[in-house]
Amino acid sequence: METEADRGQDAHTAAHLYYVQHQTMEAIARELHTSRSTVSRLLSHARETGIVDIRVRSPRAASRRIEAEIQERFRLTAHVAPVPQVVSEADRLERVAATAAGLLGDFVDSNQIIGVAWGSTMAAMSRHLVPRPTQNTVVVQLNGSGNTQTSGLLYASEILQRFAAAFDARVEQFPVPAFFDHAQTRSAVWRERSTRRLLDLQRSMNLVVFSVGAADAGVPSHVYSGGYLDAADLAALRRDGVAGDVATVFYRADGSSTGIVMNERSTGPTFATLRRTPRRLCVVAGEAKVAALRGAIAADLVTDLVVDEPTAHALLRAA
Repeated sequence: METEADRGQDAHTAAHLYYVQHQTMEAIARELHTSRSTVSRLLSHARETGIVDIRVRSPRAASRRIEAEIQERFRLTAHVAPVPQVVSEADRLERVAATAAGLLGDFVDSNQIIGVAWGSTMAAMSRHLVPRPTQNTVVVQLNGSGNTQTSGLLYASEILQRFAAAFDARVEQFPVPAFFDHAQTRSAVWRERSTRRLLDLQRSMNLVVFSVGAADAGVPSHVYSGGYLDAADLAALRRDGVAGDVATVFYRADGSSTGIVMNERSTGPTFATLRRTPRRLCVVAGEAKVAALRGAIAADLVTDLVVDEPTAHALLRAA
């Protein structure tokens, strides 16, 4: 009976013959004394388990120019995913998420603390992660996920568990609501030792992965569509001139966040905590998020950006 180790070794052999030695599937099947369909399954297994890491280096001068212009203008590293304007918003999100998932493996290493937000973009990204074994790595939830309708633990947990499984990491969940009803309640909970332990982990993060939330995004941001904000909350955000949020902490188009009432009840990390994290990967799909993205950049929350090509153009036009 074939063990998982045997299958992994066969997948490695098939991948080396196919990708390195450029043998055909028929030739590999003959060499391994198996069928062409089995070789195809072995190659799929090699890609899914990270034995094979396929990268495409774009030769398109236009994409390189956009990335260079974004880097020069905003002082961050941009990765532009070539996505046609005619692609649906949902498909665009999946393509950008897959691009970001492939890139993330270059940033992850052993002995890291990785902060992960929850939301539509992070859920999509988590489905495309390529396994990369590490040791002593921790995935920590950036903000609470409960609201008056649900604890939110299952939704956030699925995202975090996928990140953890990809990198053999331990998960640290944050079992608090996304927003407390009262700012005083948050202050009291923040004094608890169990909460301080998690906040200390966040202050020691090496890498943080997030998107930006926007009320009118093509694929609705989960914080706006998942029952987290009522009519009074939305009215307060409009009065405070909010352009978007990162991990349920809101800001204006100029990056400022002082005086925004909702932030007094939010469980997301302070922007000071995010800024002290050396690498801050922001993943954005859709022109409707450009104002939110500009605000996040103005707040100095982004060091690395993955974005689709139309949105990258829109960002440059809006700057």
